[in-house]
Amino acid sequence: MRCPKCSCLDDKVIDTRVSKEGDSIRRRRECLNCSQRFTTYENVTRAEVVVIKRDGSREDFNTEKVRAGVRHACWKRPVSEEQIEAVVRRVAEQLENLQEREVASQVVGEQVMRELQRLDEVAYVRFASVYRRFKDIDQFLDEIRNLTDRR
Repeated sequence: MRCPKCSCLDDKVIDTRVSKEGDSIRRRRECLNCSQRFTTYENVTRAEVVVIKRDGSREDFNTEKVRAGVRHACWKRPVSEEQIEAVVRRVAEQLENLQEREVASQVVGEQVMRELQRLDEVAYVRFASVYRRFKDIDQFLDEIRNLTDRR
């Protein structure tokens, strides 16, 4: 690691800690040249997944978009921020575990709906209504009937 003060490449690690989530490591370092102390973080670099959208365009998978969609569906529902984060994490892990580096947006949407169905049925129907572009109340009712039949 390059020292932020003197740019020396020689340092020693003073302290190492794993984050609460277990997905990063924090290291306190000391420069052997100027004794400046600084902190570095190590994170796992995940395999990049490209999402092919309905219009054929491609964009990198973005957990923030999934998080925003799940939060919106769970608005005013008894769902905690930790539960939302768990849904986002599971969807991201499922995509990373696929052998494909390019996935259709429908795959992402279906995985989110599967997770929401287990978490909160109202959030599931809200998300499904936007994702599947319900045009009228009959589509809402059909989805609710399907949901109750699956129970």
